[in-house]
Amino acid sequence: MPLTSAIAAVGTHLPPRIRTTEETERRLREGNPGVELPVGLIRRMTGVDRVHEREEGEQASDLAVLAARQAIEASPEPVDLLIFSSASQDLIEPATAHIVSAKLGLGVPVFDVKNACNSVLNAVQVAHGLIVSGQARRVLVASGETPTSAVRWQVADRHQFVRSFPGYTMSDAGAALILEASDVSAERGIVDLAFSAASHHWSIGTLPMGGSMRPRDPDATYFDIDGRALQRAFMALGPELVTGLLERNGIALADLDLVLMHQVAEPHLGPIADRLGLGVEMILPTVAQHGNLASATLPVQLRQALDRGLVGEGSLVLLVGLAGGISLGAAAVRL
Repeated sequence: MPLTSAIAAVGTHLPPRIRTTEETERRLREGNPGVELPVGLIRRMTGVDRVHEREEGEQASDLAVLAARQAIEASPEPVDLLIFSSASQDLIEPATAHIVSAKLGLGVPVFDVKNACNSVLNAVQVAHGLIVSGQARRVLVASGETPTSAVRWQVADRHQFVRSFPGYTMSDAGAALILEASDVSAERGIVDLAFSAASHHWSIGTLPMGGSMRPRDPDATYFDIDGRALQRAFMALGPELVTGLLERNGIALADLDLVLMHQVAEPHLGPIADRLGLGVEMILPTVAQHGNLASATLPVQLRQALDRGLVGEGSLVLLVGLAGGISLGAAAVRL
């Protein structure tokens, strides 16, 4: 029978340590007395109430392992490939996938997939392709995001604060998916995927540290993002990628049980959803209570939707990824 890949398990880890937006603003005001920072601005502009912070000394691999153990416990059959997929990493070399594999005690091939906040969705794309082509049977996709390490707490002026602004709403998190081979006749699995990029926008948002451009510049260890330009770039993408995926598979919006979409800020959610041809009422909101979870966003939303009974076996879900660079991705999945 022709093969597809199906999601066998979802694991997530949200660090219990919380930093509220009020705490963020208080820390910024106390640490930067010479810079005027309006009270309540971050909450008004982003809708984010709080973010998750990992414990001191906890690495991206640790967060990925905590989520992966949940997924493995739920679906304990052996995996034959591990893909670490995250904007974050423990080291430049070796691949963080090796560290995750060692901590889990696995003895399988590994590699990293990295594409900002679309890292997990792109890893699903790769895993799906390997399964359909017969090169893998069960793939563990694991993500550990640690963006709070790149938050700039000392700002020289208002301009630097604005360029650092999106970092104040980013959360640490772990996420994992197990994808396994499934007969197409089983009517479960990935229906289709689609991806696009507008790479001329790459400089809108950067975290330069450790790269060849600025390998040892201490100032390069912080986010530098033009939030408004990023929103404009996403709005310019158009709906064709999402609507095309749905149309070629005969899927109407009414057929979808839920839409999971990467979320940067609450006010952006509606306009971007409308621009992509989706209704905001179809989307599970998470950014207010959990912040920007980077590439862990979609697995966290899926886990929450399953736990809350919003979706279940047989549900048709659309995953939409938005990432710096910039990239757009979509996947229709039958659970």
